[in-house]
Amino acid sequence: MSLNPADDQFVTSLNGSISPDVFRPVEPRYLEEPRGRLNGQGGLLACPRNAQEVSTLIKAANAARIGVVPYGGGTGLVGAQVVPDGPAPLILSLERMSAIRAVYPEENVIVAEAGAVLADVQAAARDAGRLFPLSLASEGSARIGGNLATNAGGVNVLRYGNTRDLCLGLEAVLPDGQIWNGLTRLRKDNTGYDLRNLLVGSEGTLGVITAAALKLAPIPASTGTAILVVPSPRAAIELLSLAREWLGEGVSAFELLHRQGFDFLTETLPDIRQPFREPPEWCVLIELGLIAAVDPQEQLASLFEEALETGLVQDGLIAQSETQREDFWTVREQLPEANRLIGSVSSHDVSIPLGALPDFIEKGRELVSGFGDFRINCFGHVGDGNLHYNVFPPKGANREAYKHQSGAIKRALHDLVAACDGSISAEHGIGRMKVDDLERYGDPVKLAAMRVIKKALDPLGIMNPGAVLRP
Repeated sequence: MSLNPADDQFVTSLNGSISPDVFRPVEPRYLEEPRGRLNGQGGLLACPRNAQEVSTLIKAANAARIGVVPYGGGTGLVGAQVVPDGPAPLILSLERMSAIRAVYPEENVIVAEAGAVLADVQAAARDAGRLFPLSLASEGSARIGGNLATNAGGVNVLRYGNTRDLCLGLEAVLPDGQIWNGLTRLRKDNTGYDLRNLLVGSEGTLGVITAAALKLAPIPASTGTAILVVPSPRAAIELLSLAREWLGEGVSAFELLHRQGFDFLTETLPDIRQPFREPPEWCVLIELGLIAAVDPQEQLASLFEEALETGLVQDGLIAQSETQREDFWTVREQLPEANRLIGSVSSHDVSIPLGALPDFIEKGRELVSGFGDFRINCFGHVGDGNLHYNVFPPKGANREAYKHQSGAIKRALHDLVAACDGSISAEHGIGRMKVDDLERYGDPVKLAAMRVIKKALDPLGIMNPGAVLRP
């Protein structure tokens, strides 16, 4: 069923049912994907102020058969927020809906509108003496609605779970314009199908999230951070197991870093303070969040001594101040920017069972070497099995010269992911860039069910057309 372009005729059709200042010029930033992989188009940009205005716009778009692209912070890396071809859509930005509606410290709940910037939600929780644990490199611009729509991950998934696990209830506008008032703060509500979890991770294809009730947690009384040098990824996995045996849920984050990442930082962002004069081949960044009675630095020192005796670590640094801790995390959080500045030939956000992860890293390197003298920056949230396995041209070369190999490299690595019973999208979603991959590697029964759900909720296919599922 074909869609129509969003144009001035659509505005006229609203007959004054919505204030004219809801519409704004379509600035270039609304049409750009962060890494420059897709250029979008947009006939109209609407910035509603509340759920009722969202409802009015969606209902009118459905009646006019106009595609709608929900827009959060624009930080997504799979192209869900841009439409490169077809009828120009209505871009629906939630940026004006940024209020923190309420905080309930005694319930460990915060209610935020979809346009609230993640860092602002974190700050509101902190002001109430609580922690909102979702933490991403893009938290200064990513918005909660987009985090929920993509089921964002980040560095604290090991302890607190994905964004889905942090969501109690939603307010959302469905494709026919109805407002679903599911903004519950309950942790138990066993009353039929879970529409909340259907919308979380749907990337704007089933409706528009307008607000959410989110879980908070106590702020750890003490925090400790260390970078520990390990001889191999397998040693890193064994170190994680040892750390969790000793400290249980006190392990908040466990990140694997490779020497190539440090080299990229030296090459592109030389002002960043690095922890090692000579970067190790492999190391892990570990963070603990503990109760007041336990000293995290002592725990990290004991963990280091035990791991050193068993050969799981070779060297390490334990942060002695908040400044040093921030320096450690800056290294990790700036790796995506260094990658962007270098320019990858092929990027992969994959999830691998922990037991298979070391073999995947080694076999992946062998596979890539068969294509040429490429550099690999393999890093990520190894605590939950999520690797960012990115392939770059040789030093001094431009990625454009190797662009023709991108598809073959991706196919080979994704085939390896499938052979390991992994996922070709760990935390970035499907968007438009991975629709083919989902069709190739997705379970056919699941895909068929997804299409039935999409057809039932959005029969005209107006919601984010071309994202996740092929029109």
